[in-house]
Amino acid sequence: MRIFILLVLTTVAAATMAADTPALTFHPQAGWPTLPQGREKIGNMHGDVAVSSAGEVYVSVQDPDAGLQVFGADGRFLRNVPNAPSDFHGFVINRERDGEFLYGVRLREQSVVKMRLDGTVVLTIPSSAFPEALKVRNARSGQLALALTDVIVGPGGDLYVSDGYASDVIHRFDPAGKYLTSFGGKKEPYGFSTLHKLALDTRFTPARLIACDRANNRVVHLSLDGEFLGVVAKDLLLPAAVVIYRDYAIVGELRGRVTVLDKSGAAVSRLGMNTDAGVGGNQIPPELWRLGIFGAPHGVAVNDRGDLFVSEFNVSGRVHRFNRQ
Repeated sequence: MRIFILLVLTTVAAATMAADTPALTFHPQAGWPTLPQGREKIGNMHGDVAVSSAGEVYVSVQDPDAGLQVFGADGRFLRNVPNAPSDFHGFVINRERDGEFLYGVRLREQSVVKMRLDGTVVLTIPSSAFPEALKVRNARSGQLALALTDVIVGPGGDLYVSDGYASDVIHRFDPAGKYLTSFGGKKEPYGFSTLHKLALDTRFTPARLIACDRANNRVVHLSLDGEFLGVVAKDLLLPAAVVIYRDYAIVGELRGRVTVLDKSGAAVSRLGMNTDAGVGGNQIPPELWRLGIFGAPHGVAVNDRGDLFVSEFNVSGRVHRFNRQ
């Protein structure tokens, strides 16, 4: 039986979207999160969101004094992570035998950082560790440079780092930070254009990479060894981030939408569609925000029960919570 999805943008009820299965019905939560006393805005965001095993939500912000903010499951502000960089772009929280670790790429410094959730840095992969031959010459400085956009952790602990604002190459490092290989790029069979953020797609055996090829408006699959496996979905609205939950891939699209894809790549649900002027940019002011309606999704995450968190590209900083019903 087909269930139709109604997209109405002007009421709170409109932000409730249902997939064709009761397992993925989302409702936006008003008033989430609660900011700390004396702070009116989260702050300039061009980063990501992730959830720890404790259900705490980590949000990266371009603020030297609050670069990584932590909120409880109820939305209460809990703390700033000490000494966290203020330029994390893409990051993930990975559960390992000796605890949970955050892996992130830095926009300004162009390095990869592994840190404990208390802010202790345990590994740094500097720009110099990346092959010079695969760097792109910066138009302003004339220097060969990276423009890293994301990092994820593979099944064996290897790191996959996307250079999505420059070469569109994915670089692979071992768990200790030793460079292994690179693949992808702008040439065929990849043909990437702004390979923005990645995820580990555990719906398949063996697991594979799922990547947001943003400027091509598509999501693609690659093997862990770099083989191009094909297009998952196309005709998206600048897909910026993706997260896997059960048999679904949830894609945050920069031009004001979130799409839920099933295992075949078919769209089974769409949330928060926005066609207003300014969608996809970072200048939409808080007075124009509407519950459950997106401006510029830039990061997506889920907790263990499937509640969805979407961070935006926005100078004021905005994070949505959708509860799975």
